This record gives sequence, C-alpha cells and structure tokens, in this order.
Amino acid sequence: MNGTPDNGHYNNDRHKNDRDISLLSKLMFHGYEAQFSRVRSDLGQVFTEADLPNSESDFSELLKLANKHHVTMRALPVLENVAGERQRDELQEWCGKALHLESSRISTAVEWLYAIVQSLQDCGCPVSVIKSLDHWPDLGSDLDLYTSGTPEQVIRVMRDRLQAQQEPRSWGDRLANKWNFQVPGLAELIEIHVRYLGQTGEQKLMASRVLERSVTKTVQGRAFPVPAPEERILISTLQRMYRHFYFRLCDMADVAPLLASGAVDFAELRRGAELGGIWPGVASFLVIVSNYISDYVKGSGDDPSLPTEVTRAAYSPDLRVQFRGDFLRVPMGPAAGLYGSQLLSASRHGDLRAISRLPLLPPLAVSALVAYRLTGSDKGVW
Repeated sequence: MNGTPDNGHYNNDRHKNDRDISLLSKLMFHGYEAQFSRVRSDLGQVFTEADLPNSESDFSELLKLANKHHVTMRALPVLENVAGERQRDELQEWCGKALHLESSRISTAVEWLYAIVQSLQDCGCPVSVIKSLDHWPDLGSDLDLYTSGTPEQVIRVMRDRLQAQQEPRSWGDRLANKWNFQVPGLAELIEIHVRYLGQTGEQKLMASRVLERSVTKTVQGRAFPVPAPEERILISTLQRMYRHFYFRLCDMADVAPLLASGAVDFAELRRGAELGGIWPGVASFLVIVSNYISDYVKGSGDDPSLPTEVTRAAYSPDLRVQFRGDFLRVPMGPAAGLYGSQLLSASRHGDLRAISRLPLLPPLAVSALVAYRLTGSDKGVW
C-alpha cells in the first residue's frame, strides 16, 4: 500500500452516493400525493427493482444519507410501501426497524423541546422554534430556537431549570450571538439564537419578525411557536445561501408544500428580505428549490411555480446545486455575489451593525476552511 486512493473504489462509492440521493429525491417527490399528505398508491409504476437497495449494507448507506438530509421519516414509508408491493420482505423489515428507531428518537426530542420552550417562556423569554420543526415528521440532529430574551436570562434558565451544560462557544457563535447547550437525557444539542440572526449576528430587524409574525404548530399534541412561512424561508436562506453554501434534501422537501399550497405571501417575503438586504439570496434560494423539484417531477403537473419578480431577482433563473461530498452544493460564484450585494445594501441603508460585522465573514470562512483542511473539523471557528 502506498497511500494512494483506489480511484476505482472512490468512483464506485461516488456513483452509489449519486444513486442514493437520486433515489431519496424520487421517494420524496414521486412518492406522495397532495403536499406530502399521503403515500401514493401506484408506486410500482414509479420505482423499478434496479432503484432499490440490494443488500442490508446498501440499505444502511441509504439510511445514513437519509439521516444526513433529515428525510428518513418521509422517504422510508414510501420505500417500505414499494418493498411491500414488490414482495421484498427483508427490505420492508429494514425500513420498519429504521422508522421505529427514528420515531422513538424524535418523540423523546419533541418532549424535551416542549419543556425547554415552556421553561424559557415561563421565565420571560419569548421564543420561537426555528428550522427544527420545518422538517416534520422528520427532525434534525440539533434543536434550534430564537429568543428576544437576554443572554443572562437564557443561560440562567438552561442551567438552573434544565441542568443544561453550556458548550464552548466558537468565534462564529460569539459573532452570531448564539449559545449551545447539552441537556442531560437529550441526545440532540440545543442551539439558541439570542436577539439576532445571521452568521455574524447582523440581522436585527429581520430577526424581530420571527416573534412578531410567529404562528403555532402542533406536534405530538404539543403547541409550539414557529416562524410564519415567509420567515421560515428567510431563515433557510441565511443558512444555505449565506453560511453553509450547501443544501440538504429536506430544504427542498420543506419548501415544496409551501409553494404548492400557496402559503407564501411573496410581497411579505420580499419586505422581510429587503430589511436584511438578502432579497437576491432569497430569490436564488427559491429558484434552486424550484429547479431541483422540477427536475424530478417534470411533466407530472406538479412543477412548482414562482412569480416573475422572484426569478428576475435571482442570481440566475437556471441556478442549480451539485451533489458532492454527501450534500447539494451551491456554486461559489453566486455565493460570493450575494455576500457582496448584502454588504452593499447594508452600506446603502446605513445599517451600522451589519456594516461592522459582515466584513468579518470572509476571514472567518477562510479560518474555518484552513482548520478543516488541517484537522478535518472547523469546530471552534464556525
């Protein structure tokens, strides 16, 4: 062995990963009727035997990718039905076991999340659950909240009422004004954004809308305050187009029913986006989602439709992600352009907080990249 990668093995793995993300996408966008309300009954005509995992090892890899993309509870019921139709008993059994385990994890996490929300509200911290419940019936690997309370209040509630351990804060955490906590008995990390949003904590006015326009979502019989559809899209845009520069499949699946149901008020969405100088990013985010879904449902009549003003404001109407390194990557050209337009908007509106913080983002991103290249982790930076 000389340490040189086996290119054949790498290419086989890459091809399999490509196939797995394609299968998960088909399960999500071909497997349901009426905005994810029920699994389709004619799945045998949609999926061939060649689409399905051939071994338990293949299934494990597919499940690992589904977990990374937060679509396990939506993708596997479809696969389970297909397996039943094709009399693939083992595959049906694997799906059932995986769904049971994930359902148990999620049920526990939701109860803890409700206790955390109640504790914060009882102690004078208005709160909204952001991102985490967007994926329902899936749930992410951590639990995110936004509050207008003070850092001191948040820390006191988490420490005294929930016996939570505060995690060390990275440079990015400090800029973004967020705190992470580990609660005993809860596998998921709690991430609380305090008073601001954005990678550098530059979003003040946009953040205030999260609570002002919050709605209620009932999950497992528990009522949670969550952002309105427009703020959901704004928060996802900040995460995908201005921070991570990659999408998960859940981003496409979460937004799809909002677009299909007409739940989005695009004028209100634009109003909120322009407060934070990210309207081009929001438009680009929606174009990416729309194009991705269209590639899978083309000709079925389920293609998402965006208003002309959205596609005109996007970096390009043909903007697409590329699957690489287990995620759906945003082209870096548009990402750099959107950062520039956000900074320009802050300067034009005299937003001193954004003007002072946004220039810190490029060196932070470079530091994170260097840390990742040297250690395999950007922990301590982002």
